[in-house]
Amino acid sequence: MGALQKSLKTRHITMISIGGVIGTGLFVGTGKNILSTGPAAVISYAIACLLIVLIMQMVGEMASGEIVLGKKSGGSAELGSFASYAGKYIGPWAGFTVGWLYWASWVFIVGLEAALIGGMLHNWFPMIPTWLGSVGITLLMTIVNIYSVKSFGEFEYWLSFVKVTAIIVFLVVGIAMILGIWPNYEPKGLGILTGFGGFAPNGIVPILTSIVFVIFSICGAEVAAIAAAESENPAKNIVRAIRNVVFRLGLFFVGSVAIMVLIIPWNDSKMLSAPYANILTMAGLPIAAQLIQIVIFISLISVLNSALYTSSRMLLEMSRQGDAPKIFSQIKNRRGVPVPAVIGSTVVAYICAMLYFISPEVIFYFLGNCVGGLMIAVYIFIAISQIRFRRYYDKVSDEPLSIRMWLFPYLSYVTIGILTVVYLCQALIESLRSQFYLSTFVLIGSVVLFMIMRKLSTRPAEQIEEKLASE
Repeated sequence: MGALQKSLKTRHITMISIGGVIGTGLFVGTGKNILSTGPAAVISYAIACLLIVLIMQMVGEMASGEIVLGKKSGGSAELGSFASYAGKYIGPWAGFTVGWLYWASWVFIVGLEAALIGGMLHNWFPMIPTWLGSVGITLLMTIVNIYSVKSFGEFEYWLSFVKVTAIIVFLVVGIAMILGIWPNYEPKGLGILTGFGGFAPNGIVPILTSIVFVIFSICGAEVAAIAAAESENPAKNIVRAIRNVVFRLGLFFVGSVAIMVLIIPWNDSKMLSAPYANILTMAGLPIAAQLIQIVIFISLISVLNSALYTSSRMLLEMSRQGDAPKIFSQIKNRRGVPVPAVIGSTVVAYICAMLYFISPEVIFYFLGNCVGGLMIAVYIFIAISQIRFRRYYDKVSDEPLSIRMWLFPYLSYVTIGILTVVYLCQALIESLRSQFYLSTFVLIGSVVLFMIMRKLSTRPAEQIEEKLASE
């Protein structure tokens, strides 16, 4: 079956943990969230970032604890995935559900990013058909992932470096503009937060529903926990990745939104259509729009690269748990890459990308509306797993955990409660109602599928037992 190689270095994991949360949702979707929520969008981003931090803390606690338990039992001390944790501490049905929902979400993201990349390439170079750009970039990322995990890490490191640099430049320029020390700009003061209908002009519900969009925008922090399993020192790197996420999420996301609402009126749809580029243009940087477009393009490639890596590793894990065909558990090259899992995820991603061109308003819309809700459902499963893991761990081990969930179990229950409320709030907003019903349908459908598969797999054994009993 083979084993994954420990080829990722600490700097790879560190940058993956930072860059993993900076996708196109930050550059493209932030303005839309502000338009629907008002200046109170800062609260939506703060809550969403806090939830992601708490989920990362839970994943880190389970990962570090599983290493300790593995060493104590004399077995493997390898990091597992949160699908395996759900299967172990909630039940096989939960592991099956979390694994397949998470895999499907990331495979769809590969298809989505590929379609968007193809569109951008076609706009820049009209002679390149959109489908060709989509296929070409996806093929390139597939080759990067198949060659070695180190090539994935190195590629993602530099893509993330560009994204992080762009955000830091924006934050520095924005803060200087707000403080009045940037030339040729007159700050508007704190009055801009309440001067256009109030801080939360559309009420409280949009603050909660915006969290769904924000979580979809920043999901990916947990990729670092998966990648740490292929690093030189998994136990050390999982701790470092989580500590990086805590600070950077608040700085990059909450900080960016705070700057936007202090410079641009929340109801200025024209300026918020491209807030990063427009604010930098206001600061007198004439090529800002073009540079931001390049950064967005790099972000699309980065997310596609990470999504392909994540989906392949989850498929590998599912196969090893017996929840996916055995062929996907094979490591096919000497560099420790699960080639069948990478190719399998790529093929499905190509199908998703094709649906964008064949049926963008029906099938692709259906898939797209599922992803945000399904990510929240996965996070709820992670939180439940952590509560059960911690209770089990405290019974069997007195060794201190390198990462511990804060204020256990109270904060874990609060996290589950907030995530559940956010998930249900989708049903209250007309534009999100279909997402609520579709994601709920897929969630229930996956559980039912597990039950059917389990029943079919046990039937031959039952028939043999009945035959032996009759004889």
